[in-house]
Amino acid sequence: MSDERLSGSQPLPAQLQPLFWDYDCHALTWDEDRDLVIARVLAAGDWDAVTWLRGRAGDPLLRQWLQERRGGGLSARRLRFWELILGLSHRRVNGWLAAPGRRIWEGRTTR
Repeated sequence: MSDERLSGSQPLPAQLQPLFWDYDCHALTWDEDRDLVIARVLAAGDWDAVTWLRGRAGDPLLRQWLQERRGGGLSARRLRFWELILGLSHRRVNGWLAAPGRRIWEGRTTR
């Protein structure tokens, strides 16, 4: 893609640092770490992070990213949110959520 929004070797904005507690956030860049950044923001980003990501990547790229990964890495609740925001097929998201491998993780409990 030649979209200017997708280029950038500058460090990520400071507002995203809490999402990358296990990385040197200053070393992460959009060009080199796009998949990681998208995954973390989609899965756990607050409204400011989501707004930044949508402005940076655009909804078509985020939709494609989720479709290629079949919603992997997102909780059912978060995936339903993105289904509405990005206009994903309800039937397709239902299929992702019903996948046998996913149900193992979704049905677990914490003690």
